[in-house]
Amino acid sequence: MKILYIASRYEGGIGGFAKRVAGRLQDNGFDIDMMKVPHVPIKNLKNPSFAILGRIKAMTTSKEYDVVHAWNIPSAFVMEKIKTKKRVLGVYGAYGLQVDMIHSKILSKVGRRAEEKAFEITDVLTTDSRYVKDYYKDKFDLDFVHLPGPLDPAQFEDIPNVRKKKNQIVYVGRDSYEKGIDILKSIQKEIKGDVAYCTDMSWKDAMTRLKESAVLVVPSRAESLPQVIKEAFFLRVPVIATDVGGVSEMVQDGVTGVLVPPNSPKRLLESINYLLENPDAADEMVISASNFLQRELSWDALLPRYVEFYKRLVAS
Repeated sequence: MKILYIASRYEGGIGGFAKRVAGRLQDNGFDIDMMKVPHVPIKNLKNPSFAILGRIKAMTTSKEYDVVHAWNIPSAFVMEKIKTKKRVLGVYGAYGLQVDMIHSKILSKVGRRAEEKAFEITDVLTTDSRYVKDYYKDKFDLDFVHLPGPLDPAQFEDIPNVRKKKNQIVYVGRDSYEKGIDILKSIQKEIKGDVAYCTDMSWKDAMTRLKESAVLVVPSRAESLPQVIKEAFFLRVPVIATDVGGVSEMVQDGVTGVLVPPNSPKRLLESINYLLENPDAADEMVISASNFLQRELSWDALLPRYVEFYKRLVAS
């Protein structure tokens, strides 16, 4: 079985997800290529330049695949030009809603049309979130295959041992509106501890900072399933997150973490200070979160689902 993965990069959230799945499937006998495409590293030009340059590269690719799996909406337009029997598109978040939140009305219209076109050229849609699956079913009567993203413990082998900073909370993510970083900054002076912002650093450095922290805060206005929550579960760092998207699929309030309403600085502040002042409660959540991760999001639990997905797809 020959499979091609297409992503704008193979690190970070979605790209890192694609790389991890590819690596594990290769270890289990799958023949997987990962197409690498350059792009212009400017915010509003990244996706358009990736799609254009990727299509050019695809048109010069003579190899034929059993499956091409595009890992985000822009990758679908590259996938369209590859010779293949089946086209798969992964969607990680309610794309149209996120575009509306971040961009102008004109760019939002372009984004929504791109989403519609991407769906038209795809045979099978996948997502890691039940929230996304339900959203597109209710809104557009589209069927998605639910394939959660495993966390690979091997990633963390190079993360050094660090001493815990008992009053440090940490934010890990982009400095952008939908991530809610401005909400956290608005309450920073009232937090009974220090805030570390990991917005522009390597993954290893961000994970080191996360590991030494007392609490991870995810104050997003829109999400699918944030990878950093899984990483915090593995590193045994308690999580406070807004109840948006698929976050509640991992963070069960009072059990595996703390959920707060979105756009609620007061509730966010209260929850942060509570966990900083009640380490026993935080420790209980960490234990539950670690057990959840092993039970629901480990390779042992999820690899068979990926193997079966591709085998069924090629056989159909």
